[in-house]
Amino acid sequence: MLEVLNPATEEVVATVPAATPQDVDAAVVRATKAQLRWAATAPADRARLLRRFAVAVDEHLEELAQLEVREAGHVIGNARWEAGNVRDLLDFSAGGVERLSGRQIPVPGGLNVTILEPLGVVGVIAPWNFPMPIAAWGTAPALAAGNAVILKPAETTPLTALRLAELALEAGLPEGLFQVLPGTGGVAGNALVEHPGVAKIVFTGSTRVGKQIMTKCADRVKRLTLELGGKSPNIVFADADVEAAALATPMSYLDNSGQDCCARTRILVQRSVYDRFLEIVRPAIESIVVGDPSDEKTQMGPLISKSQLERVRSYVPSGSGIHGTAPEGPGFWFPPTLLTDVDADAPVATEEVFGPVAVVLPFEDEADAIRLANATEYGLSGSIWTRDVGRALRVSGAVQAGNLSVNSHSSVRYWTPFGGYKQSGLGRELGPDALAAFTETKNVFISTEA
Repeated sequence: MLEVLNPATEEVVATVPAATPQDVDAAVVRATKAQLRWAATAPADRARLLRRFAVAVDEHLEELAQLEVREAGHVIGNARWEAGNVRDLLDFSAGGVERLSGRQIPVPGGLNVTILEPLGVVGVIAPWNFPMPIAAWGTAPALAAGNAVILKPAETTPLTALRLAELALEAGLPEGLFQVLPGTGGVAGNALVEHPGVAKIVFTGSTRVGKQIMTKCADRVKRLTLELGGKSPNIVFADADVEAAALATPMSYLDNSGQDCCARTRILVQRSVYDRFLEIVRPAIESIVVGDPSDEKTQMGPLISKSQLERVRSYVPSGSGIHGTAPEGPGFWFPPTLLTDVDADAPVATEEVFGPVAVVLPFEDEADAIRLANATEYGLSGSIWTRDVGRALRVSGAVQAGNLSVNSHSSVRYWTPFGGYKQSGLGRELGPDALAAFTETKNVFISTEA
């Protein structure tokens, strides 16, 4: 059995059965049968059922949000956004069902067409940091493209996934088409990755585990999408609106308690405005409200677990930098932290901490900023603050990251592509091409010669 703890209180919220390899095998059998029927369903009917699923999510949005608060410690405003993101992504994906078209390519002596066919059964392995939306990133487009989905949520956050599966059935999706199997990565996750009946794996999590999954998928040449770690830069040039950049900085890395692969945890500030930036950002960090995630006024909640708390603590030297406050007593709390006077190659400046901790580093000029921004094995996201349009374009072209924002910290929209460079991942999710990533392209030539 898996125990689900409330990260804010350490109380047991629920216990759920942990799936075995036999459970995975049985789920694949059910999914295979359901997928064949689903793929044969008229596109308009598949789209209609996905929209019903979206309506069901919307009708239970507050319930799902409250469940996310209890199992993941997310602040209530974020949790409502996450449930809404699932709804919106289902709607967006439903709109693509009837537009998933191939091409007619001119050839001599006949007609050549391409057909986009579903892969079959897709395994989605979702993380604990954003349990609902990231589960939907793989599930919604895979279903829309005609596949069946088996979702393995993280051990610590299975409850919203289980509820979504119930809502899918209530909305009329066929039995066996969308199944949720809670379990450990080493057992249920591994069985899903290695199962010959699973055509593709979508994994979001650590780079270390992603490499292991990639190795196992390679043995069968299994399709794979990976969304992995990040150590994203937040570059502030002297010609920027420094006050706006500084005031936007805290929540660029404190949102979801820093448990976000897009968190801007490497803050690079041009030396001539470095001191001014710190003067503005200090009170902004110190005023962040950390506490009960169900309170509407709370800006930051707890970390997910004791082990994650210990990991974050191990990166932070005592007494250095700028610190906010956090509750004492039960719960996995760590204060908002911004470290100064840190070497650019220190572990806290190069490794993914996955907590409310960032470092601020000075740079001299544009070339130095680009060098520092790229001095990491990751390349997921980043921000560039400048009033110079030419500089914004030059730096955007030079920074090795899949998702960049200028004068903002936006990273993820369900209708635009998302994914990373280097060891931040493989492939892209979301956006207008999301459904195609869950298909095989078949080329058919029809001779017109007698």
